[in-house]
Amino acid sequence: MDKQIKDFNELISNASDYLGSQLHYSVRTVVNFKRCWKQVRNIMDSQGIKRFGPEVGKQILLQKFRGVSYTELSTNDKLFFKSIKMLSDFYETGHINILPLPRKEPVTFNGPIGKVITGFLDFKTGKRFSKISFHSYQRNLSRFLSYCDQKGIKLVEDINQVIILQFINELSHRKGNDRTVIKSVITTLRGFFKYAYDQGYLAIDYSNKIPRYKFISQPKIPSTYSKEEIEKLIKSVDRSTPMGKRNYVIILLAARLGLRASDICNLKFENLHWDSSTIRIEQIKTGKEVVLPILPDIGNAIIDYLRYGRIKSEEPYLLLTGRPPCGRFTTSNVVTHIVQRAFRKAGIDINGRRFGPHSLRHSLGFRLLEKNTVLPVISEVLGHENTESTRYYLRIDLKSMKQCMLDVPPVPDNFYLQKGGAFYYG
Repeated sequence: MDKQIKDFNELISNASDYLGSQLHYSVRTVVNFKRCWKQVRNIMDSQGIKRFGPEVGKQILLQKFRGVSYTELSTNDKLFFKSIKMLSDFYETGHINILPLPRKEPVTFNGPIGKVITGFLDFKTGKRFSKISFHSYQRNLSRFLSYCDQKGIKLVEDINQVIILQFINELSHRKGNDRTVIKSVITTLRGFFKYAYDQGYLAIDYSNKIPRYKFISQPKIPSTYSKEEIEKLIKSVDRSTPMGKRNYVIILLAARLGLRASDICNLKFENLHWDSSTIRIEQIKTGKEVVLPILPDIGNAIIDYLRYGRIKSEEPYLLLTGRPPCGRFTTSNVVTHIVQRAFRKAGIDINGRRFGPHSLRHSLGFRLLEKNTVLPVISEVLGHENTESTRYYLRIDLKSMKQCMLDVPPVPDNFYLQKGGAFYYG
């Protein structure tokens, strides 16, 4: 292999490792960047360029985009543009500096229809309404308001059933919108138009005129791991580094307590009650408060991380990223990727099984069922709103299902000799 090509391949490999291990990018994202870097290599080969450097990167960008601004580029072109900037950084410094993403502008609802939408969202916020549901409703109603603007509809009373159904129909045919998106939009619209009717903005209740969007989807059997596999995973974590100490805490919280990735991300010092050896949190998904014990190995791991792993920071969150400015985790995907890398490193067979923090949660529920723990107790441990959610775990409890098996009654000897029967051999 040509030395220059070998050097460039090594540069790509090292940069890819940095994206995964230091910046916690997903495997899929790293693969996408590697694909862009291989395109760079092909361009260099075609032009006889022997060695990559920042100036070469600028030259390739200039040739490919010819002065087109970044905001005008397609999604794939933006990825290519970004990949060259990142590779140039890594070539010069051995690091990749990622600028913080610009803050999203707050969603605003203008005009008379927007005023009603705002009132509806305020009404829902006053009830038991999670942040996830609020943002989903906000996004869906923003789409509907934009559609009304396009059609020249300015007042709520100008909306009719035809407009609503046309909006849903166009949305369902738009590329990238799966049935889950459509179902979410329909649920939002039904709630909004019920509110508009109850508040007197509409003379007709369109909520019961919007067809329900039902699809039957049998959930997959949850992936579970044995007690031995979980212990192997925990022991495989390298606790000699600050990142390892943090990752060890994350895996213990998921495996021992069954915490969701979102709750691990948002764990604050105020949630740790050392006097009672408990963790008290309000779950992100359900809004339900749950109290869990700080088990000895979890407590020791947290103390070890705080003393020797976590940088000095005023952040109220327990777990911080490993790169400057070392702030809180902005997405639960970070936790997912940490657990997934730990599974791979531990050499555990993950073929055909999911291997994120939710699998650790399922495994905890499975082991509790194996010990004949009653459903209300499991519901309390896992923070479920009711036992119906916990019954989902029964689908994986084969041991308990076997206890429900009935003995097959014996067949009389003369059964197969009956005349006129299907099994008559006379």
